[in-house]
Amino acid sequence: MADKSEEAGFWLYDLRVETVLDGRTPVCRHVQGESFRVVGENLIFGAEQKVSMYALAGLLPLLPAKQRETAPGDWMSTDAEVACPDPHCGGRFRIVREERRWFSHAETTGLPDARGTPYWKDPE
Repeated sequence: MADKSEEAGFWLYDLRVETVLDGRTPVCRHVQGESFRVVGENLIFGAEQKVSMYALAGLLPLLPAKQRETAPGDWMSTDAEVACPDPHCGGRFRIVREERRWFSHAETTGLPDARGTPYWKDPE
């Protein structure tokens, strides 16, 4: 594999999204400590972990932005908790950046002239 500094690509953070109540009362089905992970484009749920689809709909637009590098003063870098979209619900979701992963542009693009082996099929 080519040196990452010479290869066209990008870094993404893996994320852990955890339900946080901190004494607040949820209206929706939120259970303190339930979580899922975001690795690349995949949402990974552990056994018996659940997230309200309405809350997930509110979270989804934020997750790709949270995966990317941001300036230190950007709110994506400093703010970690997102409220449930139900204004009466006390549920929050803490988004924690974890490990960074390198993604080659050739492994992730759909452009035929730039396409390589998809990253999930790479034997490495």
